[in-house]
Amino acid sequence: MTSDAGKRILMIVGDYVEDYEAMVPLQILQCAGHEVATVCPDKQAGDWVATAIHDFEGQQTYSEKPGHRFAINSDFQSLQAEAFDALVIPGGRAPEYLRLNARVLEIVRHFFEANKPVAAICHGPQILAAAGVLSGRQCSCYPACSPEVTGAGGTYMDPAATMDSAHVDGNLVTAPAWPAHPAWMRAFLNLL
Repeated sequence: MTSDAGKRILMIVGDYVEDYEAMVPLQILQCAGHEVATVCPDKQAGDWVATAIHDFEGQQTYSEKPGHRFAINSDFQSLQAEAFDALVIPGGRAPEYLRLNARVLEIVRHFFEANKPVAAICHGPQILAAAGVLSGRQCSCYPACSPEVTGAGGTYMDPAATMDSAHVDGNLVTAPAWPAHPAWMRAFLNLL
C-alpha cells in the first residue's frame, strides 16, 4: 500500500473500452497523486487496447467512432488484488466480454469483500452484475444496462437527464456515462 497521499488503484480495461471513460479517469487520478495500474486479460505491460469514442448525437442510442490506443502498464496474470486500494471499471463494449472472465470476477469480488472503493461507469456495472456483488445495492449505469442491475438484485438509480450525475452507495460510486466524470470522479476521490 502507498501512503495516504497516494493510493494504488487498479483499472480493468479491454479492447473497445470507452476512450473517455478510461483516459480521463486515469489522468484525473494521476493528477491527484494516485498510482493507477491499467490491466487487461491476455495483455502485459507495454501492450495496449483499442478504444471507442461514444457520443450522444440525437439517435436512439450512442454513436461509436474509433478512439485511441490505451496503454496497459501492468500485467493482468500476475496482479494481486490485495496490493490495491481501489478499483475502477470503465464502460464501453469491453465489459460485455470481460464479465465472462472468471479471474476478472474474482478480482471484483475481492474489492467488495474487503469494502474497498469501487468506481464503475456506463457499461462497467455489467461486470458487477456478473460478479454477483449488486444484490441489495444501489447502482447507476447506462440506462440500457439497467435490466442487468435489477436482474442481479440491485436497485437501478436513474441518472440525470443530462447523464452527468453519480450515485454513491457505501464503497461503490457509479455513473451513467462520461458526461458524469466530474461528479463520478469527485465522489470516488472522496471515497479514497
